[in-house]
Amino acid sequence: MEALRSAVDAPEAELAPAEPAAAEAPVEEPARAPKARTGRVGIVLVSHSKAVAESVAALAGALIGSVEPAPLAVAGGTPDGGIGTSAELITAAARSVDEGRGVAVLCDMGSAVLTVNALLGEEPSQLPEGARIVDAPFLEGAVAITLTSAIGGDLDAVLAAAEDARGYRKR
Repeated sequence: MEALRSAVDAPEAELAPAEPAAAEAPVEEPARAPKARTGRVGIVLVSHSKAVAESVAALAGALIGSVEPAPLAVAGGTPDGGIGTSAELITAAARSVDEGRGVAVLCDMGSAVLTVNALLGEEPSQLPEGARIVDAPFLEGAVAITLTSAIGGDLDAVLAAAEDARGYRKR
C-alpha cells in the first residue's frame, strides 16, 4: 500500500487519456488452454458505462506514472454503446490482457458483479484460467491493482492490494 500512496501523492501527474484496450464482442472460440506463466497479471475494469471505465483506467495510468503499464482493458457498457454490462465484452477484455499469470476483474456494482460471477462459474469457463473477481472500491481498487500488476506482483499480491484498497479509510 505504501507504493500506492507514493504514486498517488506524487506531484501533479498529468491526466493524459490512456488508451486502454477496448473490448469488442468476440467471435465464439473454444475454451483456451492455459498460457505460460511469463507475463504480468491482467486487469479488467468492468463498469456499466464505457466512459466511466475508460476514465478510471486513464486516471490509474496517470497516477502510476512512468512505471511500465499493466496489461489493462475495459469492458464498459453494452456492445451498442448503452449503459449496462456485457458478458461478451467482459470475456473479450479478459482474453486480451491474459499474459498467463491470471486476470483480476474489478467491477463497479450490481449486474457487473453478477455477470462476472456467472462467467467464472461456467464450465468450461469463458474467462482465462486464473481469472478472479476483485472486491474493492472501483477507483481506489483500480489504482491499487493496476500499480501492483505493473510492478510485477503476482495474482495473490494484486488481490492483497485490492483488499488494502477496500480497507483504506479517508479520515
